[in-house]
Amino acid sequence: MAKTAFITGASGFIGSHLVAELDRRQWRLRLLQHRTEVPALGQHEIIQGDLSTPETFRDALDGVDVMFHLAAALGASLLDEAGFQQINVTGTERLLEAARKAGVKQVVHFSSAGVLGQVTAGETADEAYPCNPQIAYDRTKLAAEEMALAAAQKGQSVIVVRPGWVYGPGDRRTFKLIRAIARKRFLLVTKGSAWQTPVFIQDLIQGVLQCSEQGKEGEIYHLAGDEVLTVRQMVETVAAALETRIPRIHLPLAPTRIAARILETSFHLFKREAPLTLGKLAFFIHPKPLAIQKAKSECNYAPSTDFTSGMDKTVTWYRQNGWL
Repeated sequence: MAKTAFITGASGFIGSHLVAELDRRQWRLRLLQHRTEVPALGQHEIIQGDLSTPETFRDALDGVDVMFHLAAALGASLLDEAGFQQINVTGTERLLEAARKAGVKQVVHFSSAGVLGQVTAGETADEAYPCNPQIAYDRTKLAAEEMALAAAQKGQSVIVVRPGWVYGPGDRRTFKLIRAIARKRFLLVTKGSAWQTPVFIQDLIQGVLQCSEQGKEGEIYHLAGDEVLTVRQMVETVAAALETRIPRIHLPLAPTRIAARILETSFHLFKREAPLTLGKLAFFIHPKPLAIQKAKSECNYAPSTDFTSGMDKTVTWYRQNGWL
């Protein structure tokens, strides 16, 4: 018998790939749509609603096997901390309560590696690594994660996943980086020595579903690739996929950080996203390599796409679809 899923954030990059995979597996899907239109796919239900008002989607939770919660105010959103709090924390709280009352069998909550803040040089963070988020988005994602785990302690079936640096076809965040490198408008900030663990979108989706099926309630699972790479290695791999090179020079951190603060404040006044923000700068200076042994041992997670081949596939998709 086909399972039924309720998905928030289905219009986003990760959400859209999750929808496609569940559709391939012939799940019945109910997709929460707020402002951004959810792409039509099959005969699935589109529910117009808002995380802040559960009554708009309460009936859609009846008979749901798994609720995948991806919706969030993202780091690039033009919000103050209270705005992030309202969507990422209060919205999650109301969603969890609505799921509990409706008898949803399981909740898979998507968190972020950003909750770690930055990992000490030379270390790789497992799920017990201390969290020290640096920006409003990450602080509210940690608060939402803690809320999900608290619900699990009260008996609700909840699993938390923390993706690594996700990339793949259709990702607009990665595309900004790829386009800048392609147009030769990219400079490294510092020497690019911060470590990251990229994960190809299809590996992530497979891992999420394996955690849903085999993971333990009330647990956090890191889902990333097998490679721990420096930012320099990553951008050089992107450049190689584009058949170009990045400049050898790099931007010093202190003036770049000052510029990011000024740009972020100035653009916020006009309700526009700044080309450089403290959140975007975090990629270059806040290492967040994730250990994935727990997901491997408990959920049989097995990422199969290395960054070179994954980036080749991604750049090819952008070219074939007219993005580059």
